[in-house]
Amino acid sequence: MLKIVSRLSIYFFALALLACNNGEKQTTKQPKTSDTTIVAASQKEVKNILIFGNSLTAGYGLEPDQAYPSLLQNRIDSLQLPYKVVNAGLSGETTSGGNSRLDWVLRNKVDIFILELGGNDGLRGIPVTETRKNLQAMIDKVKAKYPEAKIILAGMQVPPSMGKKYGEEFKVIYSELAKKNNVELIPFLLENVGGEVKLNQKDGIHPNAEGAKIVAQNVWDVLKPLL
Repeated sequence: MLKIVSRLSIYFFALALLACNNGEKQTTKQPKTSDTTIVAASQKEVKNILIFGNSLTAGYGLEPDQAYPSLLQNRIDSLQLPYKVVNAGLSGETTSGGNSRLDWVLRNKVDIFILELGGNDGLRGIPVTETRKNLQAMIDKVKAKYPEAKIILAGMQVPPSMGKKYGEEFKVIYSELAKKNNVELIPFLLENVGGEVKLNQKDGIHPNAEGAKIVAQNVWDVLKPLL
């Protein structure tokens, strides 16, 4: 009888031990579920950088991967930062056309907005007051729809052939708007590229592949602190 009791005691002790072990195995699986949840959440946190501009942004005359928005995306990816660059450049775009097109583009969430327009206005001699009004309207639209979005204004200049007075009035549009609206400013998008024959295509206006790399750096210097 004692032998039977002893065997039963050992049996129930073994069952109890097995139950404890099973409980431990279940608890060790929980972190895996949590890790998966964290990864899934981080994947949803990718933010959008919308670059809204003309042929300079669209990458006129270049392969898609040579345009400066693509170069910015490559750098962002190399740093494993959770941002997606959206190239909304349209060749020939003026500030008036951009203002009309912007509402459609803003349908998707914008976290950082880079406004690169005005160059075509300058080349066409459009009154400075008109360019200023349109740029302000676009800034207002972004702020109204996405109040938390960070805005960068890309400054432009016109060639000397447009006249000294017009050139000076055009140039200050960007610094004055940046200050008025408390947004970031790229003083001159084509800094160290504009007027450099070896860095531009045959038209003397659009950067070539090497010039685009410098343009990307000009943008990156202002964009990086915002990421």
